[in-house]
Amino acid sequence: MISPVLPSYARAPLSFTEGEGPWLISESGDRYLDLGAGIAVNALGHANPRLVAALEGQARRLWHTSNLYEIPNQKALAERLVEHTFGDTVFFTNSGTEAMECCVKMARKYFHATGRPERYRMITFSGSFHGRTLGMIAAAGSEKLTDGFGPMLDGFDHVAFGDHDGLKAAITDETAAIIIEPVLGEGGIKPVPAQCMRGIRDLCDEHGLLMICDEIQCGVGRTGKLFAHEWAGVTPDIMAVAKGIGGGFPLGACVASENAAQGMTAGSHGSTYGGNPLACAVGCEVLDVVLEEGFLDRVSRISGRLRQGLEGLIASHPDVFESVRGEGLMLGLVCKAPNMDVIQAGYDNHLLSVPAAENVVRILPPLNLTDAEVDEALRRLDAAACQVEGAS
Repeated sequence: MISPVLPSYARAPLSFTEGEGPWLISESGDRYLDLGAGIAVNALGHANPRLVAALEGQARRLWHTSNLYEIPNQKALAERLVEHTFGDTVFFTNSGTEAMECCVKMARKYFHATGRPERYRMITFSGSFHGRTLGMIAAAGSEKLTDGFGPMLDGFDHVAFGDHDGLKAAITDETAAIIIEPVLGEGGIKPVPAQCMRGIRDLCDEHGLLMICDEIQCGVGRTGKLFAHEWAGVTPDIMAVAKGIGGGFPLGACVASENAAQGMTAGSHGSTYGGNPLACAVGCEVLDVVLEEGFLDRVSRISGRLRQGLEGLIASHPDVFESVRGEGLMLGLVCKAPNMDVIQAGYDNHLLSVPAAENVVRILPPLNLTDAEVDEALRRLDAAACQVEGAS
């Protein structure tokens, strides 16, 4: 008999009832150190007092009106994003995949509005992940995502990650945009080198293409910059944002330059819930925290401490771990042992982490992790590695 909840997830046998900072408390009262943060969502930890206050304050006044009317919180959040990014305008969504759908629609609409409707195809990369809608599984193209859901939406050309010649060869007179995650998340925590990000920007400029950055997982301070593309000094035309911007409340955004957004006139796109008062009240508070003086510098400092500790773990457990990669607090432990064995041993030691492709364990803790919490995380990871070694 099928479960009342559609069995489309391979869930761990854990259930949590409370959270505080980087800690989750299970139904049995056990405390787990959360290095997954809801897959990079709880950027400021669980039940952050400032986010709770922002949400409660808004909830007592107004929950929802729809985008038929002006929404002051939405305007305030859009202004903050415009002030601190390349963008001139923002469309709000409920999720990352919706933000990416908006990015793709915007790019196609741009070329239609400028008299070049034949330019609708977009280049994406192997190992990418842009969400689970039909459009975004077609964009990623992997069999794991697309199997059984065909026929796929046309318009995406897939290039192997790191294949510069293949990327150049894939550009045709029908190409509209190149879509890139500055750090692949689901694909195994693989940063795109700065010179490659600049090369993509140069190709877009040379061929008149739009550059779309998917910063759903790597944005909002996760790498030590507000957005990861900033490390390369490049400016995209369109960017998808989600996860961390809501701090745990469903919120996404498509940020764009005025030029790229010129086709998006009234009626061209919409959302019933996107950017509602509750979501944007929380989003404004998240940005207030992340943009405070010294916050991003602290992310870089604490990530250095964590990475140094992970390097030590690799040296101590060469049969379990191979290397660490990533940026800031978006780190991946490349494993020699099966990554799910490491994650399961973490559960046994009351530590939560997240799997990714290429046998990687993702480390995505809250951005406000303390030194003591880093040390505790390393201690529990060490215990988990010892357990894996003992079972082999």
